[in-house]
Amino acid sequence: MESKFDFIVLDDSLLPRAAALFREAFAGEPWNDDWSDEAQLLEYIKDISMSRNALNYGLMIDGELAAAALGSVRHWWEGTNYNIEEFFIAPKLQGQGLGTRFMELIEEDIKKRGLAGIFLQTDSDKPAYRFYKKNSFGDLGTHVSLYKSMK
Repeated sequence: MESKFDFIVLDDSLLPRAAALFREAFAGEPWNDDWSDEAQLLEYIKDISMSRNALNYGLMIDGELAAAALGSVRHWWEGTNYNIEEFFIAPKLQGQGLGTRFMELIEEDIKKRGLAGIFLQTDSDKPAYRFYKKNSFGDLGTHVSLYKSMK
């Protein structure tokens, strides 16, 4: 039996499911993120998915959330972009081309909205980096992310 795929703009009712899928996607290798604090996880998902210009996508397979992209529309001097904060696929579905298809659907919608591009950040030592490079994302040569711990 063939699966039914639906590309959707996520609404707030799916955020708890997105949070659970996010935890599942980042719990294992190579990330090993510990999102066992349910309240912290849900607040993080709300932080990135409920901003003033939020734009969140989902891919439903047979009625279940299988992939999500959480982000927002941001205005910049070069144009208005879709900034992806988190992009994730159910672990059991990774490596089957689903992420690439999901990204293609996002790109189609971004073009329809008249946006200039997609911006995201990832770690260069993780499989996600190779995924984005394979899907025609380029490095911003001089762009650097900085962090200072206050612990």
